[in-house]
Amino acid sequence: MEFNIRDVKRDDLPSVLQLIQELADFEKAANEVKITVSELIKDFENNLFNCLVAEFDTEIIGIALFYNRYSTWKGKTIHLEDLIVTQKYRSRGVGKALLNAVVAIAKKEKLRRVEWNVLDWNTSAITFYKNVGANVLEDWLVVQLDENGIENY
Repeated sequence: MEFNIRDVKRDDLPSVLQLIQELADFEKAANEVKITVSELIKDFENNLFNCLVAEFDTEIIGIALFYNRYSTWKGKTIHLEDLIVTQKYRSRGVGKALLNAVVAIAKKEKLRRVEWNVLDWNTSAITFYKNVGANVLEDWLVVQLDENGIENY
């Protein structure tokens, strides 16, 4: 199967949102997606994130959405927010190609870390990440303030 990895374009963002919703459905959190296409477009135009897409024919079949972070220990890093491949095209090398492209950006920019989160029950993703040489840190916990937490802080 021949597919192409390229930078996202503004017109791709509705398809990006569809993949985000597909991931939320997979993670049993369908109602958690609050972002809209117009918000994605605004944030994209304000350079709040970068996104690579995997394209087969004219269909977007996967994305790697990421942004820069800063580590007090490592300096500039990349946070990979989501690596999504639509169900129909999984296990065909699309996810690995997207991750390879993100890592290539990190190498080009001489970054010291690319990081992301994975749910502890997503064993296929954990296996995939370990197989490409990633360290799955089991001693660090993700901490968040959600919208209510921010409001009530």
